[in-house]
Amino acid sequence: MRRGVEKHRVLVLGGGNGGLSVAGRLRRHGVRDVAVVEPRDQHVFAPLQSHIAGGVARASEAVRPQADVTPRGVTWIRDAAASVDPHARTVQLRSGRKVAYEHLIVSVGLETRYDAVPGLAEAMAEKTGLSSYTFELAAKTSPVLRDFRQGTVVFVQQPEPASAAGVAQKPMYLACDWWRSRGVLDDIRVVFISPEPSAFHIPGVSAELQRKLDEYGIETRFGADLLKADPQRREVEIKRGQETETIGYDLLHAAPPQSPPDWIAESGLADPADPHGFVDVDPETLRSRRFDTVWALGDAAAVDTLRSGGAIRKQAKLLARNLISVINGEALTGHYDGYSVCPITVSRNTVVFAEFDRRGRLAPTIPGWKTLYRERRLAYFFDRRVLPWVYWHLILQGRA
Repeated sequence: MRRGVEKHRVLVLGGGNGGLSVAGRLRRHGVRDVAVVEPRDQHVFAPLQSHIAGGVARASEAVRPQADVTPRGVTWIRDAAASVDPHARTVQLRSGRKVAYEHLIVSVGLETRYDAVPGLAEAMAEKTGLSSYTFELAAKTSPVLRDFRQGTVVFVQQPEPASAAGVAQKPMYLACDWWRSRGVLDDIRVVFISPEPSAFHIPGVSAELQRKLDEYGIETRFGADLLKADPQRREVEIKRGQETETIGYDLLHAAPPQSPPDWIAESGLADPADPHGFVDVDPETLRSRRFDTVWALGDAAAVDTLRSGGAIRKQAKLLARNLISVINGEALTGHYDGYSVCPITVSRNTVVFAEFDRRGRLAPTIPGWKTLYRERRLAYFFDRRVLPWVYWHLILQGRA
């Protein structure tokens, strides 16, 4: 250890899903000195935020103390990365502390950038501004959608890069199902704005979602970008092709623009040609193309597939396997096929469970069940009841 500088064999930046699960796997496979850098003292299970916003989960279900979920034997450094020097193999933390490493794993996720759209941050600060993309806004959203009875609600899905972009639709379907059960759906105009050309990029899944859009009477604006929000007038301006449209709203539910932390590109970990600044990794091995001792997984990594929690689970398993091979002086044998999953809740008891690889081919967990993506009650039970338990008890500990 160099004088005055703390050093760890494996240093993980980010104590979310990816960071903790890969740290847990490494510890279980005999890597003794693993440290995780994470500033938050509360760990949030992000997929439940959509359920909270849609009124089918309590906010308390999605949060646990970070100390309780950090895998046993892993050192928790309560701080945040400010920069990385991959040549010196050191990380500068926000507190001013410097930490050295033998191997670095970046799993810091994406940052929400409500301020990237004029007026959107101000709109979110109003009572009428809603979202499921932060824990606080999700908790705020639930009672507002529950008690709404008449008017116009606009739901906005932001363009890539995004963390599981399709989940922005989940509170919309949950709210519509609730309003229908209360007999007020016909009095509510629901408008869905999406930059994508259809409801989903896989035709079969898109058809399932379009059926629900039609069933609920939701107006769609596909291929549209949000230009600005005006919370005083309660209006949004969108652009489709060369045309702009202004839509008034009583409630605005918006997914924010997202991007990796700026320090990734500033530290030289990104491809200079990448306008977004993701960690430049081989998408199959998850090892940096630029620095042999740097690895990345999750939303901040250039993995060439739709970002999701299910994708992270596969990546953590693969990355741990490859890193252990390197530590043992062996060749890399693990290859990530780009598997991702996007469970979209389309009613208060059914889910469209979309699983696919980076080429957009269906990749069902149960081999041979090619129609697993169809709307099902079983998928809802798995997504709402089984997966949270697996996450808290197995995934974060590197056991699943």
